[in-house]
Amino acid sequence: MKAIETIRPGVKFDDPHEAALRVLVDGMCRVGLLKAGPDEVIKNGSYRRYFMHRTSHWLGMDVHDVGLYRVAGQSRTQEPGMVLTAEPGIYIARDDDEAPEEFRGIGIRIEDDVLVTSDGHEVLTAAAPKQITEIEALTAP
Repeated sequence: MKAIETIRPGVKFDDPHEAALRVLVDGMCRVGLLKAGPDEVIKNGSYRRYFMHRTSHWLGMDVHDVGLYRVAGQSRTQEPGMVLTAEPGIYIARDDDEAPEEFRGIGIRIEDDVLVTSDGHEVLTAAAPKQITEIEALTAP
């Protein structure tokens, strides 16, 4: 996942979100969820119809741990020992007449928890199922 690839010391907290945003917008434009080109969609914010939240939050002693996301008005720099999520999600309302019919009522958001290490990152949830077949197997009756 592009968001996870950006996590490492010295990178801004916002960078994983920006990476995920680009991938999701490109995909939503390609399949016809969004009608304009990716650059225009990002500029005008129309992607928020389906991707309405940020990609990450801090993890620690609490599920949504406290901590600054911005310092002096700028996105905070990631440091070794920090743990954050990578969890972009798309949600398409069942009654969204503008969405292609085959996508209506679909939502997907899979979270990874990532430790910033001294030389990169470690995905703490690497063993968690994320592929369609794995998730379907877990949810089968």
